[in-house]
Amino acid sequence: MGFWAAVTGRSRPKAPRLDALFHVPSAAITLETSLGLRPTGAGSVCYRAATGNAFQQVQSEVVELLNADPDQPDVELSEDEYGFTWLVVRDERAGLDGIADLCTDLHAVNTSLEEQGFGPGLLCSLIPFEGADGRRVGLVYLYKQATFYPFAPQAGTTDRQRDNLLEIQLRDTLAGELPMEQDLGRWLAVWGAPGM
Repeated sequence: MGFWAAVTGRSRPKAPRLDALFHVPSAAITLETSLGLRPTGAGSVCYRAATGNAFQQVQSEVVELLNADPDQPDVELSEDEYGFTWLVVRDERAGLDGIADLCTDLHAVNTSLEEQGFGPGLLCSLIPFEGADGRRVGLVYLYKQATFYPFAPQAGTTDRQRDNLLEIQLRDTLAGELPMEQDLGRWLAVWGAPGM
């Protein structure tokens, strides 16, 4: 931190380390062998959309650009109940066979959005996993922190509750493989996220 930043109390945000997404395939093997959780074959990138026609036009162009390029993943646009925008990527091969390609696709989506000026609005990437009983959990990558945390909705309830014990178990299981978020206050619920 420089002198002026120290005096004014400002600091530069951490540069995102998107390459951490490439560690997810090995973490997926750990999740399957230790907890029976398999990737669903979908993933998504969440960002805060700005208002206005200019932004909507740029957003449409980014989606068209991603879908037009054969080297980029096909994406679909979704909005959750809180007004956050999700770009959803689906890999035709679910499970461990497609997780490496899915992570590459999520990296490409994040990078493309960043290059088009969406970087400050990028929030997270989500990779859902599913157990044999149909229960889903999510591995959330915080863009600005360059860390992961687990999100586990409580199974069998209609109200929105989280399974905190399972989340802690997932964190401890993956601590040696992924940069895990240590500040539990940043473990935000992603209710209504695609794939959850």
